[in-house]
Amino acid sequence: MPDSQQILFGSSPDAQPVGQALRLANRHGLIAGATGTGKTVTLQRLAEAFSDAGVAVFAADIKGDLCGLGAAGNPQGKIAERIAGMPWLNHHPQGYPVTLWDVHGQSGHPLRTTLSEMGPLLLGSLLELTDSQQSTLYAAFKVADREGLLLLDIKDLKALLNHLREQPQLLGEDSALMTTGSSQALLRRLAVLEQQGAEALFGEPALQLEDILQPASDGRGRIHLLDASRLVHEAPKVYATFLLWLLAELFEQLPERGDADKPLLALFFDEAHLLFANTPKALQERLEQVVRLIRSKGVGVYFVTQSPSDLPDTILAQLGLRIQHGLRAFTSKEQRSLRAVADGFRPNPEFDTLAVLTELGIGEALVGTLQEKGTPERVRRVLIAPPQSRIGPLSEAERAGLIAQSPLAGRYDKAVDRESAYEMLLARKVITKDETVAAAKQPSGGLAEMASGFFDGLAGQAMKSAMRTAANQIGRELVRGLMGSLLGGGKKRK
Repeated sequence: MPDSQQILFGSSPDAQPVGQALRLANRHGLIAGATGTGKTVTLQRLAEAFSDAGVAVFAADIKGDLCGLGAAGNPQGKIAERIAGMPWLNHHPQGYPVTLWDVHGQSGHPLRTTLSEMGPLLLGSLLELTDSQQSTLYAAFKVADREGLLLLDIKDLKALLNHLREQPQLLGEDSALMTTGSSQALLRRLAVLEQQGAEALFGEPALQLEDILQPASDGRGRIHLLDASRLVHEAPKVYATFLLWLLAELFEQLPERGDADKPLLALFFDEAHLLFANTPKALQERLEQVVRLIRSKGVGVYFVTQSPSDLPDTILAQLGLRIQHGLRAFTSKEQRSLRAVADGFRPNPEFDTLAVLTELGIGEALVGTLQEKGTPERVRRVLIAPPQSRIGPLSEAERAGLIAQSPLAGRYDKAVDRESAYEMLLARKVITKDETVAAAKQPSGGLAEMASGFFDGLAGQAMKSAMRTAANQIGRELVRGLMGSLLGGGKKRK
């Protein structure tokens, strides 16, 4: 059985196990290396180790082959030889409890969140807004909160933006932020997002974090895989934004745990450079803060990328586990980067770290772990242990079987479109139109009755809008003479 106190992932040249203390697994980590050096298999091995320890896992399946975690392996050839050379390894081919997710709902359970949950900062980054456009978005969200308008999907936000263009007084002191140019630019960017298929990400039922943390029936941590093979190529910004949202939600919702025997959740962010590409400064600072503090919530974050230089130095400084597969250096720039990678490890007098980096074979890595006191251990050359699950993808039939047998089957599969900003604003327009028609039919001598009805209907926003429209038709100056102070107060409130 695996050591319950260690996350074991490989063997030293003298056949001794190499791992990380489970209680330090929330200190985050890095899996790096050139294409084809074995990063995916290392990720698979780590996911298995966490699951065996009862820790939930969420990972992005970029190439579509990580889903092999759901089926038992069949070690042969060199893989069988490596297993035989690790006498400490209690290897039993087996599948793991895997839940499959897909933003488009085709190869897994649909994965959704709402615009309200994502918030204007992340949404602005997704839309790549300018400062003025971002200010407009913040103002729109502020009105939505004040008016009780739920922003669940893209059509809700589009309806709100169009409504504010027609009723700018609702913005109050923020009315200057809603320029024609900025609102039109926002609508254009939302249209582009829809063309990329990103509208599938927004809606209900939204992902519930407790479903990720729920263990399997046998006590192992459940492994959640997001099929990102299509998403990362067609809409990489959507992929990165969702992962950032997930990290932020975990930070906001999970309670403090302090020092614990093991983390609650291990997050693996493949193609990690996308998280930081063209990211606004405010968002990057927020991300760095979350990564620094979320370990106290019991979450370990593991970045997977080709080179450590893909990550900001402020993030690299927070990574306790470093697994570096082979790198190649053909240019002077690559050679400088290679030296920087070598300098990131605590030196080992037994070998030259820089020289070994270019000699590593497939499935080999330089590994830097943390000692029990949390200080860096000397770098070691490690053979990564083969996973017990399948190396390679599942068939379509196997994927369908996993989805059908999932404990979440039926919970997220059917979209729900409840009443939100789009429907509420549409209803207000209908009421306003009906009241306008009724007011137009009133005889001219009925102005006093109209004024009285206006006072009586102040509690309903829809009625206020309707009666303002009717009053405007009869004559703005005359109405102001009767109710000038009232209209002035209404503008201040809305």
